[in-house]
Amino acid sequence: MVNRLADATSPYLLQHAENPVDWWPWEAEAFAEAERRGCRCC
Repeated sequence: MVNRLADATSPYLLQHAENPVDWWPWEAEAFAEAERRGCRCC
């Protein structure tokens, strides 16, 4: 199972691409999803 980090270019992020966690890269799509979910942390 891979997560959204599988397409990252950062070696640090790539080492976490197979973690069983729904990680999101720090990008506009992640902020839009956070806003959709009502997150107030960003």
